[in-house]
Amino acid sequence: MIKKRMQITDDGSHTLFSSKVGENYHSSFGAIQESEHIFIGAGLATIIDRNRNQANILEIGTGTGLNILLAYLWAEKNSIAIKYTGYEPFPISRNEVLLLNYPEQLAVDKKQFLLIHDSIGNHVSLSDEFSLLINEASIQSSKLTPDLYDVVFFDAFSPESQPEMWITEIFRKIYFSLKKNGVLTTYSCKGIVKRSLMEAGFVIEKLPGPPGKREFLRAWKR
Repeated sequence: MIKKRMQITDDGSHTLFSSKVGENYHSSFGAIQESEHIFIGAGLATIIDRNRNQANILEIGTGTGLNILLAYLWAEKNSIAIKYTGYEPFPISRNEVLLLNYPEQLAVDKKQFLLIHDSIGNHVSLSDEFSLLINEASIQSSKLTPDLYDVVFFDAFSPESQPEMWITEIFRKIYFSLKKNGVLTTYSCKGIVKRSLMEAGFVIEKLPGPPGKREFLRAWKR
């Protein structure tokens, strides 16, 4: 059953199909290249532009853990200290984690990837400079600390599948949790998403997307 949910995307990396919402966790055109383009390149990398050597990251929908693994590798390469907080109300199973090929694709110790998923409900350290906590809870039911985060990865399932996630109320909660000049990136460029972000106070911009996607959104707290 698990193998039937597993799919190989065009860049050779895996994605999973969610039977709960009826769509994949990642782009079929390339899971790793999509995450690197949208969340790392357009989101986390702005830390360097802002002359920061540390960052607090919030992720909504940690899913397979791919964004976390990529953030960890990027932070190690760039000597950036990271405190990472995720919200994932429906974690994938241990057996699914073991089948995902991200460690092989990214040439990283599989123990590091397993440690990411061991952080659900527990603080763990992937290195001396990278700490992680994944909350097994929805963002709707959670209280966020104001002015805490530098970067937000908004990686919920699509507005069609999870319309309750892409509303002004959610984005306003995230907006107040961001520091001034903090940034949010998301793969969706739907009109309803743009309107909700702007109503929440964000300044938005459309950026060229990765293969298979024309555009995506980056939003700033100015």
